[in-house]
Amino acid sequence: MSGHSKWATTRRQKAVVDAKKGAIFTKMGNLITIAAREKGGDPSVNFMLRMAIDKAKAANMPKDNIDRAILRGTGELGGADISEIYYEGFGPANSQFIVKSLTDNKNRSASTIRHIFTKYGGSLGNVSWNFSQKGVIRVAGEEFKGKGINLEDLELELIDAGIDDLIKEEEGATIYTPLEALQKVKEFLEAKGLKAESAQIEYVPKEENNVSGEDKEKVEKFIFELEDNEDVSDYFSNVNI
Repeated sequence: MSGHSKWATTRRQKAVVDAKKGAIFTKMGNLITIAAREKGGDPSVNFMLRMAIDKAKAANMPKDNIDRAILRGTGELGGADISEIYYEGFGPANSQFIVKSLTDNKNRSASTIRHIFTKYGGSLGNVSWNFSQKGVIRVAGEEFKGKGINLEDLELELIDAGIDDLIKEEEGATIYTPLEALQKVKEFLEAKGLKAESAQIEYVPKEENNVSGEDKEKVEKFIFELEDNEDVSDYFSNVNI
């Protein structure tokens, strides 16, 4: 599945070198601020905020940074106004991408993201028809082994909990849920003692694009440049690397 690159993204964020921590923390802070602004600053009742905080903690973001981001979202602390914008387009090898931007400067965001697409021979354009929104939870294989949980048995319980699909991958298991079941399934896994590598709403491709060789290298360079851009909060692709 195209989720392979998302596993890599999550793990790169956890192992990020000091020189890039500031950029990662800015992205995480913006994510928390948006979630707090939309549904309040209490993570016990704001599930989107709780997921954003979990993601920030996984990247070792300091608690003070997290608290300030929440206060900015609730309006108790001043700061730049953050906008959430989505861009669609075609990357290298006719790949399709939806890019999520959280930015305090819409013009800068539009210009830099358009430049990245163009630089790699792509362009902005409508691709959302090939994607649907789903809850996506990734649990590393080590989690199942550490808890002595048999994945086949767990899959049956997860089906009862309302999942759409479970894909076994080299890194672990990727679980797809309807949007309304994401919180329930995540809490079910937590009750089993299983910590998610990531849990969020994603754009999942209906049809994938398999790439290899030079095309794979071009797509990977494109992805790395997206990840390095401070305005890019996340990306979703139909690429199967």
